[in-house]
Amino acid sequence: MARVDSLHRHTPQSRRSLPRRVATLSVHTSPLDQPGTGDAGGMNVYIVEVAERLARAGVEVEVFTRATCSELPPVVEMAPGVLVRHVIAGPFEGLAKEDLPAQLCAFTNGVLRAEASRAPGWYDLVHSHYWLSGQVGWLAKDRWGVPLVHTAHTLAKVKNQLLADGDKPEPIARVIGEEQVVAAADGLVANTPAEAADLIELYAADPRRVSVVPPGVDLDTFTPSQTRDRKKFGLPEDALVVAFVGRIQPLKAPDVLLRAAAELRARDPELGEKLIVAICGGPSGSGLDRPTALMDLAAELGIADCVRFLPPQPRDDLAQLFRAVDLVAVPSHNESFGLVAIEAQACGTPVVAAAVGGLVTAVRDGVSGILVDTHRPADWAAVLGDLLARPARRLELSAGAVRHAHEFSWSHTASGLLAAYRDALTTHRDTELLAAMS
Repeated sequence: MARVDSLHRHTPQSRRSLPRRVATLSVHTSPLDQPGTGDAGGMNVYIVEVAERLARAGVEVEVFTRATCSELPPVVEMAPGVLVRHVIAGPFEGLAKEDLPAQLCAFTNGVLRAEASRAPGWYDLVHSHYWLSGQVGWLAKDRWGVPLVHTAHTLAKVKNQLLADGDKPEPIARVIGEEQVVAAADGLVANTPAEAADLIELYAADPRRVSVVPPGVDLDTFTPSQTRDRKKFGLPEDALVVAFVGRIQPLKAPDVLLRAAAELRARDPELGEKLIVAICGGPSGSGLDRPTALMDLAAELGIADCVRFLPPQPRDDLAQLFRAVDLVAVPSHNESFGLVAIEAQACGTPVVAAAVGGLVTAVRDGVSGILVDTHRPADWAAVLGDLLARPARRLELSAGAVRHAHEFSWSHTASGLLAAYRDALTTHRDTELLAAMS
């Protein structure tokens, strides 16, 4: 239930063009975590990059995330104008994402306590990321009398339509939770037009409350280069290298790349002798059930000698890795966007990606990379083999990749979010005025 005085407390603020302070909710993963393992991925990068740019625009950001270590300080300054608040909710370690719904009450209590210790009206807007955070944001919105903006990042109904073989469907509790958040939010931010359509068609979202704001890329870090450093990653100088970068789980389909590599070696032994597959990332999600599954598959396929496993890389090293390889493969069964694809292209590396979800936006087919309509290893082997055998074609795609990536930037993303915040403030104000008049 919203506070009785919420209309009076927030009417002056709602007339402002921008919020002064935003409570950003990221329950299941911290922006301070290294992307590429556990539950840390593109969403972490998104929150970090956007928060820093919002702060530069004069909007203070406080990110609430669950504490996963007893030694973490309650508050960390991530950047000027950006704080990360660690909320104690459940055991510090050993808690899977699937177990987090049981801790949402404790997490919500920590969020509400942080606001209660401040002057009334401390936060002007709540921005939740992923459905778990949306559940907390829904309650904070009502308690504080402020608008809620929600970014889903992934949607259960979409994931369940595109499951990998043997992967578990998302539970009905998540589907219901997402439906509740969509109904409660004053603004919904979709990464691509396809995601916006999914929100409207599958979740009955009000089209007037849906904004399309593509993620961006750090164009200062992810840059092309005439030189490459393969020794740093243990990659042979004369090899043809295809890289997979991301969390190792069935949804991301790294197995498709390994099977394609085996197919390619069988089809073209001469090219296959030069082939190296670099897998950069750590187990995540259902991949944690069998953390060595990908290594076992490589051995089973007889290609263990040409597969290199690398740990998740810091941002600068990741950019070097992208520049060191010939192609980056993104064979995911579903992606709300696909930051890896944009980052690789910004480094001038063509991308071969599955034609699903946001990857259709992230990769410009035939210009910055190639989209593959299936997950059949034979089809992937055909596309990869063709590109690896044609260096001139890779150079064309490399130039197109850089041009395409420059259409995306985190500054544009932040500007889009600010517009979504303005719309949400207006929607919330109008809703409150109508309620007061009825």
